[in-house]
Amino acid sequence: MDWNAWHGKYDVADSWMARRLRTVQSQTRAALDDAPAGPLKVISLCAGDGRDLLHVLSDHPRRHEVRARLVELDACNTAAASETARLAKLDQVEVVTGDASLIDQYRDMTPADLVLVCGVFGNITDSDIEGTIGACNQLCKTGGTVIWTRNRAAPDRVPMICQWFDEQGFELQWLSEPGAGYGVGVHRFTGTPRPLHTGTRLFEFVGYDVLRQRETAQSG
Repeated sequence: MDWNAWHGKYDVADSWMARRLRTVQSQTRAALDDAPAGPLKVISLCAGDGRDLLHVLSDHPRRHEVRARLVELDACNTAAASETARLAKLDQVEVVTGDASLIDQYRDMTPADLVLVCGVFGNITDSDIEGTIGACNQLCKTGGTVIWTRNRAAPDRVPMICQWFDEQGFELQWLSEPGAGYGVGVHRFTGTPRPLHTGTRLFEFVGYDVLRQRETAQSG
């Protein structure tokens, strides 16, 4: 799949992708607003062209307090993210072209105040979703926030995702309505961060299109 072209669909006025983006950005802004005073760390897995975070930071009053690392495999998207950060003079934003599933990418950035896992859960298997959530207590500080997305196509995994977060010590703060056409969730970590288990791969990025083909073949 051409992920750079896929991101262009965000520019289609009032599409579900545009509405989801606005929702993620709104929740990102709220998380930064509510974070404790002082320097903040933000990490974004499979960050795409960075618009979930960068378009919020560009005019946020705490923009210079935020140190961020965005990890994305597609070089076209990371080039766009780097240019956005440069134009906005976000000097503490680091854009990494690499495999976001490798937990070592986040060394020295954990535990973070805000973890973005957007555009991930709809592209990986259920077992990898559960495993990634299980590792969020290595990525997120006590009181920190995880913002995630997942489509609500059948089988709807959003309720199960919320349950998996609950089992890992995350409290649900906000969840988009079932009829919104997309799923966006916000969870706050109430536990104690675990040391980063270096050398771990969090997930295999399969892709929504491949997963749907598998499900169709299994149901047939």
